Amino acid sequence: MTGRHRDGQPYASVYQRVWDGPARAEAERLDQVWADWTVLYSLGKRSFYAVASWDGPQVVVVEDLTSEGLEERMQEAEMTRLVQVVSPSLAPRDSRERPPTGPRERGQARRRRSPGGRTA
Repeated sequence: MTGRHRDGQPYASVYQRVWDGPARAEAERLDQVWADWTVLYSLGKRSFYAVASWDGPQVVVVEDLTSEGLEERMQEAEMTRLVQVVSPSLAPRDSRERPPTGPRERGQARRRRSPGGRTA
């Protein structure tokens, strides 16, 4: 039996290639700069991803092929979030304080029926 990893043979070091080193380093840099985001680089798709870490009704994930494009998408997502948080407080005051509509505002009052089926 022959081979590099055969019992009794000395250990042989193998060159370990770092795929897309600059892109992975850029993703790590963006991850440190943007505190509210987790930034990743996908070797399979060769694109950058960012996952927002703020609380919200749904997960926010943005993707781009370049780090610059990813930063733009992250800024757009943050602005969208800011608009959604601020806009309810800018709603007209009377629409927030209006009492809920009751059955009297729906039209004529309904007559109650007695247990015998006759109207009261």
